[in-house]
Amino acid sequence: MTEIKKWLDLMLFGAVLQVAVSTSGLVMAQEPQFSAMFVFGDSLIDPGNNNYLNSLAKANYVPYGVDFYEGPSGRFSNGRTIIDYLGDLLEIPDLPAYTNPGKNILRGVNYASAAGGILEETGQNLGERFSLSDQVHNFENTLNQLKSQMITDQEELSNYLAKALVVLIHGSNDYINNYLLPSIFSTVHVYSPKDYADMLVKRYTRQILALHSLGLRKFFIGGIGPLGCIPNQLAIGLAPPGECVAFTNEVVGMFNMRLIPLVDQLNSNYNDSVFTYGNTFGAFYDILNNSKAYGFSVIDRGCCGVGRNQGQITCLPFSVPCPNRNQYIFWDAFHPTQAVNLILARRAYTGPTSDCYPLNVQQMAHF
Repeated sequence: MTEIKKWLDLMLFGAVLQVAVSTSGLVMAQEPQFSAMFVFGDSLIDPGNNNYLNSLAKANYVPYGVDFYEGPSGRFSNGRTIIDYLGDLLEIPDLPAYTNPGKNILRGVNYASAAGGILEETGQNLGERFSLSDQVHNFENTLNQLKSQMITDQEELSNYLAKALVVLIHGSNDYINNYLLPSIFSTVHVYSPKDYADMLVKRYTRQILALHSLGLRKFFIGGIGPLGCIPNQLAIGLAPPGECVAFTNEVVGMFNMRLIPLVDQLNSNYNDSVFTYGNTFGAFYDILNNSKAYGFSVIDRGCCGVGRNQGQITCLPFSVPCPNRNQYIFWDAFHPTQAVNLILARRAYTGPTSDCYPLNVQQMAHF
């Protein structure tokens, strides 16, 4: 953490120097903020990897993508994901899905897979998916391709990897497609909520360090959002009207709380690296609690879905979505609209320490 504090002092000096240079009339070429972006996650950021898998968790049909320039690409949204918007802020083109043949991988790859989780068995009720360990293995394949075809000089490759941004958004499925399905998975019968969170974070850490051992150095680790507030959980009917499912939010909160000391420990142990925690829960809860200020009028049901809260069955092929999508927080039973994704991406990029601890993505670029 002392290295990060020193860096913040240097950033202040750099900001003053940058103003002096710009006012002097000199024009300097700006380096990319990151050499590339490598993304690991679930359906919140899946760009279409599951299109190529034997899975029930797919979004490659109308009306998914109704507001996306490619139409239904496999993104679980009416439009763009958090990663798409973050790429805009970083001036990185939309990342290709790992399974997309003929992809250009030099600026990064998205390995996220719907229904995938930290645990191997998570999401097996929905068919094939890439677990986190699968995604790490897929990155190794990409790395071998980079070594053999694009960046053959070892020093250049090391610099490239050290300047790349790693985004990890995992854990949601380990609850909604594992722990909270006791009729299918045994985890709830074996682990208390605290023990389950401990076990998840231990497994998570193992995979994060595996990526670090491969040369990556800048990690943004997003927490789980308030799952107790999604239409699918509200449709169960366990929450009083106008409230979220308290138990669900409590158990995912236990997981999130363990990520803060984790990034402190990792930053202390690896001085050449930076690890940041993204407070997705807090940012999303702020949007829910101040929905009108953000321009949203519908906070408790999906824009596209079936049943109570439009969340009992998620968006089906050729369903008719709501016309006023920018006023909805939730697109379907599980996922936010692109309007929410834009807000979350901006908060990840420039948010205060309450959103991104200890650094936001913009600050990470200069570390």
